[in-house]
Amino acid sequence: MALTPRGRIVNPRLGIYYGIFVSSFVSLVLVLLMFEQMGASGSVLSSTMLAGALIGFVAISIASMTRDPLDFFAAGRRVPAVYCGVGLGISTLGATGIVCATGALFIIGFDAIWLMTGALAGYVVMAVLLAPFFRKFGAFTLPTYLGRRFDSRNVRIVSAALLSVPTLLMLAAELSIGAKAVEWLIGQGRPAAMAIIVLAVIGGLAFGGMRSLTWTGVATAAAAILALIVPVTITAVLLGYLPLPQLTHGPMIRAIGRSEAVAGIPIVQQSALALQLPFDGLQAVAKRFYEPYGSIGPLAYALATLTTMMGVAAAPWVLPRVATTPGVYDARKALGWATFFFGTIMLTAVTVAVFMRHYLMQAAGASIAAPPEWLRSLVNLRLAEMATRGNRLSVGDVAIDRDSVVIALPHAAGLPDVFAFLAAAGILAAAFAAASAAALALAAMLSEDIVNGLSWQPTSTPIRLGTARVLVVIVVAFGGLVALLAEGDALKLLLWALAITASAGFPVLVASIWWKRINRYGAFAGIVTGFSVAVLMILASEAEYIGLSSALAAIAGVPAGLAALISVSKLTLPPSRHSLELVRDVRVPGGEILYDREMRILRQKERRRN
Repeated sequence: MALTPRGRIVNPRLGIYYGIFVSSFVSLVLVLLMFEQMGASGSVLSSTMLAGALIGFVAISIASMTRDPLDFFAAGRRVPAVYCGVGLGISTLGATGIVCATGALFIIGFDAIWLMTGALAGYVVMAVLLAPFFRKFGAFTLPTYLGRRFDSRNVRIVSAALLSVPTLLMLAAELSIGAKAVEWLIGQGRPAAMAIIVLAVIGGLAFGGMRSLTWTGVATAAAAILALIVPVTITAVLLGYLPLPQLTHGPMIRAIGRSEAVAGIPIVQQSALALQLPFDGLQAVAKRFYEPYGSIGPLAYALATLTTMMGVAAAPWVLPRVATTPGVYDARKALGWATFFFGTIMLTAVTVAVFMRHYLMQAAGASIAAPPEWLRSLVNLRLAEMATRGNRLSVGDVAIDRDSVVIALPHAAGLPDVFAFLAAAGILAAAFAAASAAALALAAMLSEDIVNGLSWQPTSTPIRLGTARVLVVIVVAFGGLVALLAEGDALKLLLWALAITASAGFPVLVASIWWKRINRYGAFAGIVTGFSVAVLMILASEAEYIGLSSALAAIAGVPAGLAALISVSKLTLPPSRHSLELVRDVRVPGGEILYDREMRILRQKERRRN
């Protein structure tokens, strides 16, 4: 069977270009290391690291400028699977997933690993149930697909409005983490740091859209992965392990367990539905590292994993990016690569948490008057606090900022300050990639499905691209304002985004492909009900009206949306013949891209009318 026709393959020298970028980035780090040994000040080194990273990212974005709507919204549908996969891997949970998950693993141990397993399961579900069929359809946004699938403008506009909420939450979370990284590097206040990251994201998206996002995403992913792996690998060698710490640090976990037992850290057991997330800010170690269910109950662990899985699989800032690949086969391969890169990043985050717990256990018992130098350095940087009671440090006397664990490891290992700046630059790179992905998805939904959503026929190219570019500026600026004024926990914003996406989007997307009886009324009811129930659950949880974590809002939202979808579809008229034919065609991997076919038919009808 013939597969979906492939577009023209991109420049075969892409590997060379990215090799040049990686070499330049590594050279920048080496030069800064030499300058540090020559006595250069930390502010000069950190500012140079920040400027070098942002200039590189924005330069690639400007070089990817386009005036073609297919390039702006889908990168020309000719992105190789490995490049699409690395972009997906870094932007699915973004810097929030890297930074906050590492801090959570450090504070509550392996109880936080559900975020990693849920996201990996989400890739698998997306690859099996959704991505190949969405790629065959070829729509630029999820609301466009739903509107054409059910032949309903109401479904298109309402789904765009509701799915914009979790996308905005994701954008605000990433801008918040990105602003923290900028603040760490330049030492300025939060408003100035937020302005820098907002301007960088706008400059990285407004010129080329998805084309800029795709090719910048590869560069940011390379920078983020290097910034994570290099300090961890050097630390592993200094500790006597192989330079593959992600797979060889097992003996250290056993040693940490013995030290925790000697220190008297208690073994805690939670109720089945309990979920206590480590809060944003300075916090002491909460429990033993590898003892399960001390911060999350067994049932809550399973439900949180399922929520993350469904949220990732239906994420409007993730799923539409598979439409940039040349065909259905490449979409599946891209998700395979995304699983590999994301798994590598998360395994490295686990290793960072293990190493930091090791250094903390070594610091226990030291004199309050003469703590380890790395701990004193973190206190001076306001990334940690020490209690002043007693004469000796205990594990509970040290509180470390949850979102600073990645940056704290180079200090704890005694590495030069440049490696801490490198870690901050990696966090900035991941935030840049994920914020750009969320911003473009939000701007595309607003421009394509709300501003121009009343007509199936796209507007003229200048108006279409102009609207999208203006909305990119607006949504990024608004996301920065939300992150600045709300001052919410970035991890909570991410988990709320996943819960709302799972409730409003996942049941409808799966049913649109695998259940032919669903109609426009059922889809509308499923989206609205799932969204409403999830939001009400989050509000009730945050107001402490219910004793359930807001991260688990989807356990009520998904069943409610699914029940509304099925019942309303059964009680109303069956779907039209056109909808049934569309389902049949979308399940066949070969043939013409359905969105292109729909647009071609509309243009033919328009010409006949004229």
